[in-house]
Parts: sequence; structure tokens; C-alpha cells
Amino acid sequence: MAKLNNEEKNLLKSYADGEWKSIKPEKEDIHKYQKYARSTFIKDKRVNIRISSKDLQDMRKKALQEGIPYQTLISSIIHKYVSGTLNP
Repeated sequence: MAKLNNEEKNLLKSYADGEWKSIKPEKEDIHKYQKYARSTFIKDKRVNIRISSKDLQDMRKKALQEGIPYQTLISSIIHKYVSGTLNP
């Protein structure tokens, strides 16, 4: 499991302390967020890049640790970078 930062630790503690309550979302909200998710994660373009063998090997190791395919990990990193949510 990856190391947690302070914010993640606080969220985990808050959840463990029972501070979170489940709510039933409205049908309109479910459909709206499903539409957002579908449009966000459509993979309709192919990109070919050259990277070093070591970087590819390390990327595959990291993906294996996360339990996801390495191409999915690379795609996720790119998405987080362009959306400004990539945390070092």
C-alpha cells in the first residue's frame, strides 16, 4: 500500500471514527455523474512515445504494485498532470 499523506491520514481517521454518513444520491445526480465519467474516460486516441527501458521497467513495477495495467497507470498520470491534480 502506498504511503498516505497527512490529508489522507486525516480522512482515514475521520472515516474510522464514524464521522461519515452515507446518503442516497438522487437519480438525476447519478445519471449526471455517469455521463461525466463516460466522457472523461473515453480512450479514443492512440499515442506512441519512446521512453527508456529503465523507465518502462519501473513503470511496470509500479503498476504491478498498484494492481493495474501499466498503460492504465501511464494514462492516469497524464490525466492527472493535465488536470493539475498530479501530486509529487
